[in-house]
Amino acid sequence: QVQLVESGGGLVQAGGSLSLTCAASGHTFSRYLMGWFRQAPGKKREFVASIAWTSTYFAESVKGRFTISRDNAKDTVVLQMNSLKPGDTAVYYCTARLELVPTTEVDEYNYWGQGTQVTVSS
Repeated sequence: QVQLVESGGGLVQAGGSLSLTCAASGHTFSRYLMGWFRQAPGKKREFVASIAWTSTYFAESVKGRFTISRDNAKDTVVLQMNSLKPGDTAVYYCTARLELVPTTEVDEYNYWGQGTQVTVSS
């Protein structure tokens, strides 16, 4: 099975930056669609960003502020978050889909990490 572990969460002031890293173990990492979702207390899990081989896709709420990248040699995915807002506060989850077809649907991803907390203070 594929295992995903997130790291890099923490507390940051509004306007600041934070970088989240997802480390993957398993098989055929380079052929996965990788993504990030987030979930705030009492809210549904929300799509943030995804990356195929080179193509990326972002939720409208984070477009222009976040970037996503992958290093297939290291089996890692990084979500760089800039200009953070209090509304970005959530648990952030790394996820993987077993085919390189972009999607924003939570039910279409196959594997999930345990999540890492991001808190943005005002």
